[in-house]
Amino acid sequence: MRSRYGAFALNLTDYLLVTWHPSTRPASLAPDDTTQWVRLEVLDRDERGDSGRVHFRATFREGRRWAVLEEASRFVREAGRWYYLDGTPSVTRLKPGRNDPCPCGGGRKFKACCGR
Repeated sequence: MRSRYGAFALNLTDYLLVTWHPSTRPASLAPDDTTQWVRLEVLDRDERGDSGRVHFRATFREGRRWAVLEEASRFVREAGRWYYLDGTPSVTRLKPGRNDPCPCGGGRKFKACCGR
């Protein structure tokens, strides 16, 4: 899961496709230069044999707009490798105020961190 998040953050679409299970993999992924991924929180995970679930929250920015993607993802292990099957995503827009904690998780106020 963390490696896929890193691939999204670095826009490594080839890696995302290779780690996507062939039964649900799209034919292609367009590069996304507008989204800046800034934080990953793994909320829960579960592994049972060759299947797994990861519930995560990823914070991102598109221009001046902030949002959070929360998803419960399913993974399957085949030949010793984990593959992403599918997930149930939801996106929530954020409107951080100047004195709110920064959504990036840096521990500072928004105005002193990413809100500059």
